[in-house]
Amino acid sequence: MKRSSRARTGAAATVCVLSLALVTGCGGGPQGGTMEAAASPRTGTSDAPAAKARSAAELEKLLLAKGDVAGYDVDPGDETLPKAKSAVKADRPACAPLAYALSGLPPADTDASANNTVTSQTSTPSPEALDEVSVEGAFDVDMTIVGLSSYEGDGAEKAVEAVSDGIAACSGGFGIAADGEKLRITKVAAGKASGKGDQSVAFAVDSRTDDEGTATFDVDVVRVGSTVSTYYTVDFASLGSGRAATVPAAVLDAQVDKLK
Repeated sequence: MKRSSRARTGAAATVCVLSLALVTGCGGGPQGGTMEAAASPRTGTSDAPAAKARSAAELEKLLLAKGDVAGYDVDPGDETLPKAKSAVKADRPACAPLAYALSGLPPADTDASANNTVTSQTSTPSPEALDEVSVEGAFDVDMTIVGLSSYEGDGAEKAVEAVSDGIAACSGGFGIAADGEKLRITKVAAGKASGKGDQSVAFAVDSRTDDEGTATFDVDVVRVGSTVSTYYTVDFASLGSGRAATVPAAVLDAQVDKLK
């Protein structure tokens, strides 16, 4: 029951204060990990002047809510997410925007931000039906951390560019410390952007969590006017399998549409 054990471990990790603990586990996971990332070239940069920054209260209202995405539940007050950038530390300043994007935090400096989690719906089996197969099925869900941030002037463009620049600058890896958890990223590389919004970039993270295999995660960043949205998905069923956990197109599309 190795895979179902991994699934239960992954689910337990959702109660961690920091989203990055989903990769290493709460407390008991390895203190370092190997990561492979994939990020995309910046696309769709606009010459039009950026709109005025939205406030944190406005961003809260623009986050995906219940009923916005069919087949997904939304937790608007998820206490597993970090509330401040001070909770996440990268050992190289150029790599900080990548660490923040992994945590649902603003990639650049702003006081206007909001985040939540969007989780695929799944049926819960009855206790008498909990065999190995049904236990695995119960955790065959994906959870996407969605972060919104907004900036004055050309700040949103610069925020996306900071992520893009960080992908290149941090190709040799960097370390992250978050709420007592430590993660060592050993490689960062470019991936395919969504092409949504006015500007977009993407990277994937491949982390060896233990001797059972690797876990691969995709991260997307999209700018719509003065607002930047970030997406980081964990697929509990694929943890340790080597399969990539990709950001669901339905979630990304619905959030980008809501920002227009």
